[in-house]
Amino acid sequence: MIEVRNLAKSFQAKVDGKRARVVAVDDVSFVAGDGRITAMLGPNGAGKTTTLRIIGTLVRADRGEVRVGDIEVQSDTRAVRAQLGVLSDARGLYSRLTARENIEYYARLRQVPEHAGRHRLAMMSDLLDMGALLERRVEGFSTGERLKVALARALIHDPHHLILDEPTNGLDVVSTRALRRLLLHLRNAGKCIVISSHIMQEVEQLADAIVIVARGRTVAHGTADSIRAEAGTESLEDAFVKLAYEPMHEAHV
Repeated sequence: MIEVRNLAKSFQAKVDGKRARVVAVDDVSFVAGDGRITAMLGPNGAGKTTTLRIIGTLVRADRGEVRVGDIEVQSDTRAVRAQLGVLSDARGLYSRLTARENIEYYARLRQVPEHAGRHRLAMMSDLLDMGALLERRVEGFSTGERLKVALARALIHDPHHLILDEPTNGLDVVSTRALRRLLLHLRNAGKCIVISSHIMQEVEQLADAIVIVARGRTVAHGTADSIRAEAGTESLEDAFVKLAYEPMHEAHV
């Protein structure tokens, strides 16, 4: 389980040529349960990526609390990272290594036993349909092919918690279906999965729970049905527009 409570983060940035404090996250709260896919929706700049980076121990929060399992992320980052598989928007791979070498190198860094690593890689290769990629050098891979390698690398140590920042961005239909198949497999295995996405259809198909973030705050948290009911709309897209862009909407968690 991942618990996020009253999270806040701001950064120094240039605004109109002057240094200023810019608020990225103001008050985000939600709970992502085990055996569930929790999707974060929000406009560009709403604070989704910053929130995911805080959960992943890549950024330190100014205020609030994040717990991954029973560990507070700012108290023991190494223990948290051992429980996390993170797929960020920076999917850096070693281009001169093959897909297999990239994944096996990361497995060694994570101290995954050789036999367990081979078994997990075979399972992910089957679910992601990446058998033809394993012995090819990553240089020249398509976006979808690189995504498959990066995802397998993030999962090779069998983490209980998975954080995916817009994982289908730039993917074709076949790669998206392979990713969806893997995520459903992991959910059914009891993993805690948090994704961010702009694609309403994808969220409705995959997510057990949805968090809508706008202006750095949680403005809705629940199932697709409960969010539609709260907004008084028939479609999730209409509910999202109403809740995320309506200035006077109060945060609801």
